[in-house]
Amino acid sequence: MPPDPDDHTIRVAHLSKQFGTVRAVDDLSFEVGPGRVTGFLGPNGAGKTTTLRMLLGLVRPTSGTATIGGRTYAELDRPGRTVGAALEAASFHPGRSALDHLRVYAPQVGVPDSRASEVLQLVGLGAVADRRVGGFSLGMRQRLGLATTLLGDPPVLLLDEPANGLDPEGIRWLRVLLRTLAAEGRTVLVSSHVLSEVEQTVDDVVIIARGRLVHASSLADLARLARPRVRVTSPDAAGLAALVQRAGWARTAPDEPGVAELSDVTTATVGAAAFAAGVELHELTGRDAGLEGLFLELVADRSGAAGPAAGAATDGAAA
Repeated sequence: MPPDPDDHTIRVAHLSKQFGTVRAVDDLSFEVGPGRVTGFLGPNGAGKTTTLRMLLGLVRPTSGTATIGGRTYAELDRPGRTVGAALEAASFHPGRSALDHLRVYAPQVGVPDSRASEVLQLVGLGAVADRRVGGFSLGMRQRLGLATTLLGDPPVLLLDEPANGLDPEGIRWLRVLLRTLAAEGRTVLVSSHVLSEVEQTVDDVVIIARGRLVHASSLADLARLARPRVRVTSPDAAGLAALVQRAGWARTAPDEPGVAELSDVTTATVGAAAFAAGVELHELTGRDAGLEGLFLELVADRSGAAGPAAGAATDGAAA
């Protein structure tokens, strides 16, 4: 059966890439569907950019496949009209205006010059269309790079660290834009090495480390893995120690007299138990690791063992 031209699902299947003795991507598999924003996450050096470059046919896989709608990038009929990609800081001629920069690319993508003005308005650069790019800030350059990826009105977007250089207002703007593009039915894959940058934007997450998948799920399912933590201090060190031992609470830090740092328990539970046992408390503080803490746990070096991943998960460690 031939590939469906309306299928814009990204599929990475058992993808690997070896550079000499370095295995940059290692048997990686995941899918990214249309209508959602997916965060492609991992520490620097995890293999995110290499994976995206293999999706775009810029790097040949050692093994496995990376396809869009069942086809490799080279097999797409009109790749510039199907995939919009920004993998690194774009190179701009400093003496060329933003509008002229886009006019250079418009015929290559197969769109009229009028599209250049449309995307400049879309990314908030309409008022500076005739200004030379050499005078643009880093954030403005990021917006212009994004405008370039949108020239062909592509149904698939691959964006590598698109928030770099944007101020808080720009990040909010990017969040709204990406969610709007996904709501139109596009497939949006956004890479980042910091979960906090994208957690208010994405619907799904694919987390890799050392080139291997450590977690893939919806953001909501990832949030359910976050473990509550509590810090307790008491002048009654012996009473606190006995309370913790009797309750069977797990400690997250070495023993310290009069101090207990606990996991998988809430402040309400600890407070009620201490009250019932007559143990005086001077501190009872919730320390929920949150999504960022969970992300760091998942990509931490655990001698090759992955964290408490759900969904499609394999071993992994930070690069």
